[in-house]
Amino acid sequence: MSTRFPRDRFDDVADGPRVGAHRGARRRGRGWIAFAWAALATGVLVGIGVLVLALLNGSYSFTSTTPSSSASAPASSSASPSRSTGSGSGSGSTGGGAAQAPAAATPAQQGTTTVVVLNGTTRAGLAAKASGALTTAGWKVASTGDAGTTGATATIVYYQQASQAAVAQGIAKQLGVATVRQSAAFPNAAVSVVLGADYAG
Repeated sequence: MSTRFPRDRFDDVADGPRVGAHRGARRRGRGWIAFAWAALATGVLVGIGVLVLALLNGSYSFTSTTPSSSASAPASSSASPSRSTGSGSGSGSTGGGAAQAPAAATPAQQGTTTVVVLNGTTRAGLAAKASGALTTAGWKVASTGDAGTTGATATIVYYQQASQAAVAQGIAKQLGVATVRQSAAFPNAAVSVVLGADYAG
């Protein structure tokens, strides 16, 4: 397909047989070659950009990672067995298995542990009797009084910290009861005794 162009000064060149050679027909496929080169350059640039982003985000590394040789200790070996305490029904201080009893309270603990004795029944003077028994055995009773409820059926010895479990067991043994329980319901004393109907006095 020939294209007509307006005549210019190059058409007046007379030093050869080719006149207006600058207006020669373009070679076919020339545009596709330029497009191919542009597409190739674009692909290379996109690949380099993706690789740089992966390296910056840390999702790709040239170094191989090896699994750690140190394995974590099994949970059963690191976990300390919990001491089971009695329930409010007065069934005892041990749970469903043979639990190891805590160490006995020392005389120093008897003299320094603050004990509060509360009467959870309607029997008058019950807290005073229990307080006298504990004081005679060497325990330090800070105060006595009535509990918020008068319908307690089982005597429960409450302690705040896990380290006071042995002290609570010693007080329960002294009173002839078996139920101890960790609780933060009595913040005024390290160990609190709520007497129930099962306490003989």
